[in-house]
Amino acid sequence: MVEGKEPLAGAASEPMLAERYRISAENLMALALETSSSLGLPEFVKNFLKRSAEMMGSGVAVLVLAQGKNFETVAVHGSPLSEDKNTLRKLNGTLAGLAATSSHTFLHGPAETILGRELSKALGWSDVTVAWLTGSDRSLLGVVLLANRNAALTPDDESLLQALAAHAAVALENSRLFNKIAQASRHWHDIFDAISDLIVVHDDGNRVLRVNRSMASLIGTPPQDLIGLNMGALISGLGGPQGCQFCRLKKDGAEEYLHPQLGRTYLVSTSGIQGVVNEGQQTIHVLKDVTDRREAELRYRELFDNIQEGLFFSTPAGRFLEVNNALVRMLGYESREDLLNTDIPKSLYMYPDQRRRFVHQMEETGMLRNFEETLRRKDGSLVHTLQNAFAVKDVGGETVQYRGLILDITEQKTVQAQLQRERDFNIKILDNTQSMIMVADTAGLVSYANRRCFEAGEFRAAQLIGHRLSEIVAHGRRREFTDAFEATVLGEQSENLELPIVRGDGKPGHFSVSLSPMRDEQGNVTSVVVVMTDITDAALLQAKLINTEKLAAVGQLVSGVAHEVNNPLTAILGFADLLLDTPGLPPEGQRDLNVIIQEAQRTKLIVQNLLSFARQVPQQRKTIQLNSIVERTLQLRAYDLSSHGVEVVQHLDRALPEVIGDEHQMQQVFLNILNNAYDAMRDSGNPRRVEVSSVLSGEYVEVRFKDSGTGIAEPERIFDPFFTTKEVGKGTGLGLSICYGIINEHKGEITAHNNAPEVGATFIVRLPAATKATAERVAASVAAKS
Repeated sequence: MVEGKEPLAGAASEPMLAERYRISAENLMALALETSSSLGLPEFVKNFLKRSAEMMGSGVAVLVLAQGKNFETVAVHGSPLSEDKNTLRKLNGTLAGLAATSSHTFLHGPAETILGRELSKALGWSDVTVAWLTGSDRSLLGVVLLANRNAALTPDDESLLQALAAHAAVALENSRLFNKIAQASRHWHDIFDAISDLIVVHDDGNRVLRVNRSMASLIGTPPQDLIGLNMGALISGLGGPQGCQFCRLKKDGAEEYLHPQLGRTYLVSTSGIQGVVNEGQQTIHVLKDVTDRREAELRYRELFDNIQEGLFFSTPAGRFLEVNNALVRMLGYESREDLLNTDIPKSLYMYPDQRRRFVHQMEETGMLRNFEETLRRKDGSLVHTLQNAFAVKDVGGETVQYRGLILDITEQKTVQAQLQRERDFNIKILDNTQSMIMVADTAGLVSYANRRCFEAGEFRAAQLIGHRLSEIVAHGRRREFTDAFEATVLGEQSENLELPIVRGDGKPGHFSVSLSPMRDEQGNVTSVVVVMTDITDAALLQAKLINTEKLAAVGQLVSGVAHEVNNPLTAILGFADLLLDTPGLPPEGQRDLNVIIQEAQRTKLIVQNLLSFARQVPQQRKTIQLNSIVERTLQLRAYDLSSHGVEVVQHLDRALPEVIGDEHQMQQVFLNILNNAYDAMRDSGNPRRVEVSSVLSGEYVEVRFKDSGTGIAEPERIFDPFFTTKEVGKGTGLGLSICYGIINEHKGEITAHNNAPEVGATFIVRLPAATKATAERVAASVAAKS
């Protein structure tokens, strides 16, 4: 293989060369003419290969185009090679390999040396000349192959080959350029027709040069049939007047065109361009259908102007860009223009800090949600507003606008203030009333409780709110309360139910309970109002009154019976004394008479104690001896206790000092304790025994009652009013409570505890021992009253 001038065989004779040069010159002239003509590329390639073969004396000529790194054979002269696809593929691959290593001038030599033995044999080529075709930018365009020349290349052959390659390269480069131009033109036409806007191009004489598919579809005529029409005729197809209406719109400064028949609105954009050679000035009209946009803008404007809330666009500096009529009315201005010319910080705010707070929050968060602000109307009056706004930023992140909605909540604020005043007033009434007031739903769950519930009822919120109201009613009376509550849910009114209520600290109380239904707008009961009045003290007073009345009745009865008994007792004692003085009375008789006198005196003492207990005298404090009161009390119950097998053991301190008190009230306390002890022992099954003792403990006189009964179930509640462990009808739960009150009035203490590990319980009464000074002062007071 050789490059450049190396000959293959001997040179031709001079006459023959002269004839070849003449033919080559004629062929080159013809090629030049074909290259500059409008002859199509396929025809040019065919002629080029034929002339090249003739001029170079080759039996075969092949043109191969380069497509990047790939090669494609496009034309063959003098050989059936184009039908052998396999050999063509191998040839293209071999040329691609040569192109990567060659200097891109030309190659000449034996075919098997350049192309390989196998390929050259398949081609039937003995020699081959490879002329590379390069473009003006030095890029590889293709290659021309000349085979079976059977002659060496002379310098003239090389020059001729270079001329042929140059002609072919120019033709290929022009072809590529024309293809690109044609592709660009087709692409532009495709884009032109794909645009949904209406486009028409006309010349200075208003003749249509081109319309896009959208325009032709609107008119209902194929695009090619519209070319050459006068714009007047075209616009008449659109329903407009003669002449170019679009050009007149531009002259008049208008931008929109209204289609008379369709009622569609088009935004017309007009521009001029310079046509190609000899085509003069051309005008392009682009019509964009803005009907839907205009309708949307109209609807937006109607909504903007008719919405009841104030809408605004403003600058950060404090100027309105746009406002609606509602905001104009809200702020008391005469017109939109009047409000648009307003300085927002100075005119709408009472203090600069208010505006700064608004701007600061907008810059910090970019929005406001339910932002309450008081603004100033034009007349100086105030309007309370609720604002929702956001910041509009440019591409650089700078705030350029505030846009928002303002709601006038002045009336709402006024109503809220009034409601708040009424609510505060109602709460004060509810919290300062002496009754406990609660609200429960129809299921009985408490949803509200006034302050009195936590003060008088000693409840905690967690004990009431969300809990069933029936839980605070004493267990034995819950059924009664539940029935009343269910009746109230059905619409009835329940009033003045006297029920035992367990307070928050566990102590019982007596309450008057009233239940009232609360209804909704449809008249359905939705909740129940419960009013509870503490009547514990009143019940105690009533119990004391009943007890006093009972004692008075008993006293009258005992007084009458005692007088009747005293008369025969006096006779018995008198005659017994007379008989005892009878001379000669045997000893047995004297002994019997002494027994009669002794028992009669004991009976008389019992009658005197009954009279003393039953006598209702005003409370009288004086120095008293507790031992004597204990003994009188035991005498009153001696027969009853002994007849029921109760052993009474006394351990009384005879040196016990006196105390200040009312002996009748103290006897009532001791008697109540003894009665409770007897009741506790009666059903216990234990040996019945009561130990009564007195002792001086420090500055207090202490009296103890120890029994062998069942003990106390709840020692901490034993003195609570209405607390009882006895069956219904056998106890009121007030006896020990009254005892507690009496001892408390005497500045003393009364306690109770179980005798663990022994059986029974012990009650302890402690009263302050009377000092000498106290005893003298009380004695003087008693003497003064008598």
